[in-house]
Amino acid sequence: MSAPTNSLRGRLITFEGGEGAGKSTQIRLLAGRLAQAGVEIAATREPGGSPRAERLREFLLSGRAAPLGALGEAVLFAAARIDHVDSLIEPALERGAFVLCDRFMDSTRAYQGAMGKADARMIALLEKVALGDLKPDLTIVLDLPAREGLARAARRRGTTTQPDRFEREEASFHEGLRDAFLDIASSEANRCCVVDALAPKEEVSQAIWRLVEARFLAPAPQAQ
Repeated sequence: MSAPTNSLRGRLITFEGGEGAGKSTQIRLLAGRLAQAGVEIAATREPGGSPRAERLREFLLSGRAAPLGALGEAVLFAAARIDHVDSLIEPALERGAFVLCDRFMDSTRAYQGAMGKADARMIALLEKVALGDLKPDLTIVLDLPAREGLARAARRRGTTTQPDRFEREEASFHEGLRDAFLDIASSEANRCCVVDALAPKEEVSQAIWRLVEARFLAPAPQAQ
């Protein structure tokens, strides 16, 4: 079995991608494998992850913030992110935990930036205010066609739950999101790794585990 590398500070691993890409499922599977390797895990999400940020999540995903425009939404996402980082992420990293986050800064870049047309300079400024020098150690971009992702999201919701603010957007919006995430991954290839989310979830999980193990876990000592 692998063991954590010798480091006092933990790792921030973020999961990005369109609706229905399987982020929460893959976080759960990775958390289980890391726990078996003796790593402390903090699994979280954005918007949310702390009590105040969860209240902002409800407001944002309900669509009540949409009249503020993409930049207004981005400001609220940044406010939630500040509280999330201060309350959960930084304390977990400081004690050596691996933080697995369902969406992070790249979602703001894609949703409010690329697709919402908010000024890229303002998005970058909000990111700096919210995060300072904090950046993910690894970002997993789960990639699949938008129509497949939306179909998965609809099956997950069932008939009793309404689609949220972003799930209600047109298919062309979601195809644009896919392109935006791939552009981010291409521009920051040292941080981002694209994984084919059309594959069976066990194959996706194995691909993610190989990436995490290679970057952050030392191989077990060989018997003499």
